[in-house]
This record gives sequence, structure tokens and C-alpha cells, in this order.
Amino acid sequence: MVIGATGQIGRVAVGALATDGWEVTAVSRGGGRDASWPDGVRTARADRADDSALAAAIGDGCDVLVDMVAYGPEHARQLTNLAGRVGSAVVVSSVSVYEDDKGRNFDTQEQPDGFPEYPVPLPEDQRTVAPAETSYSTRKAGLERELLAAADELPTTLLRAGAIHGPHCRTPRELYFVKRNLDGRRRRVLAYGGESRFHPASVHNIAELVRLAARKPGARALNAVDPDAPTVAEIAVAIDAVMGVETESVLVDGPAPAETVGDTPWSVPHPVVCDMTAAERELGYRAVARYAETLPDTIAWIERQLAGRDWREAYPKMFQNYGDLFDYAAEDAWLRA
Repeated sequence: MVIGATGQIGRVAVGALATDGWEVTAVSRGGGRDASWPDGVRTARADRADDSALAAAIGDGCDVLVDMVAYGPEHARQLTNLAGRVGSAVVVSSVSVYEDDKGRNFDTQEQPDGFPEYPVPLPEDQRTVAPAETSYSTRKAGLERELLAAADELPTTLLRAGAIHGPHCRTPRELYFVKRNLDGRRRRVLAYGGESRFHPASVHNIAELVRLAARKPGARALNAVDPDAPTVAEIAVAIDAVMGVETESVLVDGPAPAETVGDTPWSVPHPVVCDMTAAERELGYRAVARYAETLPDTIAWIERQLAGRDWREAYPKMFQNYGDLFDYAAEDAWLRA
């Protein structure tokens, strides 16, 4: 059973599990189905916030419960309350649960010298933030802690995803370069010399980890990222190549020179690059997709979403999270100066 089946990762994971021989029930608020799913996939309508609706969807039980949309400790308790009817679980978490050895994490990044400086590559035994109700990261940490503590009742594999990419994303980082190319912008400003690395995670690689974890239940937290971690400058060039354009990168040492100039969704002062050794060892994981190979589908999806619409209408959550990513007047003024 897959909760959040019609979301970005869920669509691919349902298909991967069904192809692997599982009888899959795809649960979502709308009860819809994806055209790519095999005919045998069943659908069910349920809001995961509604305990009784979710319990009814599970019915007599399932061997594996895959949860794409669990965000806090209350969702952990919701799952453990179903332990008698569920064999094991696979739950998507986030690399944002990590903090560095000085206590810096994603929640402190706006403070002076507040961005975390993780080991490269970042292993799963790196310390994590304290659970709390204060942020996405602390709630994910609370989710993880409760599920791992309940391992005897419900063995759960937690997948700490990086910068997720692929079609159906509500906050596609690739939009930053795709829209610039569509708008005919042939110069771009990149902070930190274009060397920032924020490890991407393809929906196809996450789905492969889901498939493998379903076959091999256990109590564990594993990183979930691509085999490569390109720099932001390399990402920009790869997107240009798919779109058939040439763009000059203006590289800036250090942080963005102005609030809306050069600060991409990947721009970070220290690399966030994760280690996948544990997944390879414990699950026999091998990546099924590389970042550049998946870009054509991602870019085509973004272009369809943008067609005839203001980007803020097409991607309201992107605007909410990042603000004005396309302040061309500010960019031009800085470039002239």
C-alpha cells in the first residue's frame, strides 16, 4: 500500500512495485491513478490526516506500507498504531534532519555563518536535529525517532531524500534555469563561483530504494540521492544542452551579490553531498538514473506547466519558498555596474 501515490515520488514508486510483482493499492486524497501504472494497480481514496479513513483503506492489512507524505511524530504514531496489520514500512524522510558538529543545520542557515558544514560524503550516522514542532526538519526528525524506536512493532526503512527532481514536482529547482532560457536570458549570475553542490535525488532512484526496501524489511535510515552530485554551474550547462541554448555564466566569489541576484535554489556555501554506501551494502542498491539523463522529462514537464501562465501561478509553492527568482531588473542593474 502506497500513501501519497499520486505525488511526485509516489507515481514512480507505485509503478516500480507493481512491475516487481507486488499487488499494489495506491492511496491518495483524490483516489486517482497514473496512466503509466499497470492495470492491476488498485486505487483508494483517503486523507492520511484522517486516521479512520486510512485505517479503512488498509482494511485487513498489508505486507508493506509505503508512506510518501509523513511529516511529523503524529504520523509516526498513526503508522505504529497500525502495526498489527502492517508487516513493515518504508517512509520518505529528508537530508534536512542532519546537523553538523557545531549544531548548525538547515534551520540556522540564515544566521551569520549558520549554514552547516557536513562531512563529504555525509553518512547516515551524522547527528540529527532534536525533534520539535518548530520546523519541517525538526518534525521529520521526530517522525524518524518515533518510528525507529518502534522497530520491534513496525520495522521501518527511512529514506533521507536530497533535492528531489522529476516531473510533477511543486518546487522544481530546475525552473530557475528553464524559465531564464525560455525568456531569452543569455547571462546568468552564480554565487559561490558556481561550485555549490546540493545532492539531487531522482524520483526513479528513490523508487528503486523503495522497491528494494520493500523486499528486505528492516529498521534503518538510509540516504536517498543520485550517484552524482553536480555543481550548480554543471546543472546550468546540462539544462542549456537539453534546451539547445548557450548561456554565459557570470561567477561571483562568495554569496549572492544582491538579494535577488545569483542566489539559485542550489546555492549553498558548503557542499551537501551524501554517502550511498549503506544503501548499497544493506539493500544491494544500484542507481537506475543519473541527473543529466532525467533532465529532458523534467524540463518538458516544467515547460508544459509554464505555457501561457505566470510562473507564480504555475508554481505558487516555489514562489512561497524562494521569493522572486526572476528579478531581471536587479540582475541587469548589477551586471551593468
